[in-house]
Amino acid sequence: MRKDKAKVLDEQWDDERVASFLEPRPGDGENADFQLLLRAYQSMRDSDFARFIPLFCTAGRDINATGREGKTLLEEVGEHHHGAAYAETLKTHGAG
Repeated sequence: MRKDKAKVLDEQWDDERVASFLEPRPGDGENADFQLLLRAYQSMRDSDFARFIPLFCTAGRDINATGREGKTLLEEVGEHHHGAAYAETLKTHGAG
């Protein structure tokens, strides 16, 4: 991190910022829906992720999209120590 940039902890995300994660970035061949889910998982606290997933589903995105390795995000987060809350949110919205 640059010395002139302060580290921000527990920043509150508004609805607009959460929804901005629905905007795809130029991809590298990865499934666009999986890429959006992964980016949200890597960037958001579980409470913000829980607000994002209904928006994702309402937008007609695929909650069971797979990455290059053939795994869904639910399968990925199931392997992570702190992934339980994220996995529960995914399951609640039809992942599986």
